[in-house]
Amino acid sequence: MTEQLILEQTPLNAVDRCDRCGAQAYVRAVLLNGGELLFCGHHAKEYAEKLKPVVKTIQDETSKLEPAAVTFSDAE
Repeated sequence: MTEQLILEQTPLNAVDRCDRCGAQAYVRAVLLNGGELLFCGHHAKEYAEKLKPVVKTIQDETSKLEPAAVTFSDAE
């Protein structure tokens, strides 16, 4: 049980890839049977409803996808 708890808290990074398309994963779905699926933001949205009956927890890090604020300095 402790191992799964650590897994759920581990941040996703560039090595984690979407199981559907291979893009960087931003969502981890921990299944009721103990397995896990990784999804990019697009596929996480696409499969969200179908996953609900079989998912124990969802780790959603899609907030990392929000664009950073751009600032422009005067070049005078």
